[in-house]
Amino acid sequence: MSKLSAYFFVIMENMKRINVIGGGLAGVEACYFFLKRDYEVHLYEKRPNKMTPAHTSGNFGELVCSNSLKSNRLDNACGLLKEEMRHMDSLTMKVAAETCVPSGNALSVDRDAFSTKITGILKDFPNLIVHNAEIDDFLEGPTIIATGPLTGDKLAKKLADTIGQESLFFFDASAPIVLKDSIDMNIAYKKSRYEQGDDSYINCPFSEEQYDKFYNELVNAQVAMIHDFDKNYFEGCMPIEVMAKRGKDTLRFGPMKPKGLQVEGREKFHAVIQLRQDNLNGDLYNIVGFQTNLTYGEQKRVFRMIPGLENAEFVRYGLMHRNTYICSPIALNKDFSLKVRNDTFLAGQMIGVEGYVESAAMGILAATFAYEKLEGKELIKPSLETMLGSLYNYVVNGNPTSFQPMNANFGILYNANKHNREKDIEKALRLTDEFWTKVNG
Repeated sequence: MSKLSAYFFVIMENMKRINVIGGGLAGVEACYFFLKRDYEVHLYEKRPNKMTPAHTSGNFGELVCSNSLKSNRLDNACGLLKEEMRHMDSLTMKVAAETCVPSGNALSVDRDAFSTKITGILKDFPNLIVHNAEIDDFLEGPTIIATGPLTGDKLAKKLADTIGQESLFFFDASAPIVLKDSIDMNIAYKKSRYEQGDDSYINCPFSEEQYDKFYNELVNAQVAMIHDFDKNYFEGCMPIEVMAKRGKDTLRFGPMKPKGLQVEGREKFHAVIQLRQDNLNGDLYNIVGFQTNLTYGEQKRVFRMIPGLENAEFVRYGLMHRNTYICSPIALNKDFSLKVRNDTFLAGQMIGVEGYVESAAMGILAATFAYEKLEGKELIKPSLETMLGSLYNYVVNGNPTSFQPMNANFGILYNANKHNREKDIEKALRLTDEFWTKVNG
């Protein structure tokens, strides 16, 4: 052993240790938090040795559905949450800024560059030990479980048995991605909605006749089997074919609404589908809002009925996967630790939030709670007048009988004033800074 290796061995032997299970966004944030504080972090990630139905690589922080982290505007609830996370030194937000792609007022990233960069940053820490293994039981010592919506069956069952309830779950779906060069730009056109001042999106317009034909084929298309699970869809990420069956005009007032996308000199559009850039090179675009569980053959057939996509080349078809979450108000203490095992903390989407940003934020928060307990400090909770604190309050104090994953929204922000959103934003960021100062004090 070299002198340098021996030096690091001694340091690592004297370090405090924490386990993190899961290399998604919540796990990434938890690792980053502890690595910066000189903890020895053991990250357990089963990929690439064992892949999930939705992942395509072994990278940490891989985005499996959309490449969008939603709005960047501070008067948008998710936009405010992102800004709060920036004030808390979020790795997700740092890397997103470095790998972003044009998408109007939204923050969207090149998903491959994003996960590759996150993986590189974490692996540069000498105090990170990565175990490429699937965990199906609790680990010894302080542990953060951040296995996310694709938690393995054995670990999910272990959690359910331990907390004395069945795991709750819902189904999620991702949208197809097509090659830009296969889009017919003689029909499609570039424009962002509501005159945002750019042309970040590619738009495919429908006449009423085209929409009617597309709608009829969509609602009658063959869907893939979902094994033996219940069809318990989450409203925020519903398959396009399921949404369509709610009524013929549902899509025209949802993901296909033409408002703000008309073009001077062209006949008024009956409906419009938008495509968003998916990578930095700008050669891949995803169909916005078109999460689906149609069979691959039906996706190719039906989605090629979209004007401008008649010859589209699909580099990834949409797919559906199970998202696991627990009833946190019953199962968790106020610090996100299990009531029946207080050295084990849960983080991310599995505790009852929905969305990339929300999941990453809960990873940061779970890490702060675990850190405070390990350091013998008093529990410091974020203010309810921050978006982070509002989500925290929902997770630990929500109604157990109607609990389901929640997105960031101003409806859960304490003392929110819709007539003076600037005041809400200013207060939330000030209180976030105060919270973060106490955490680091």
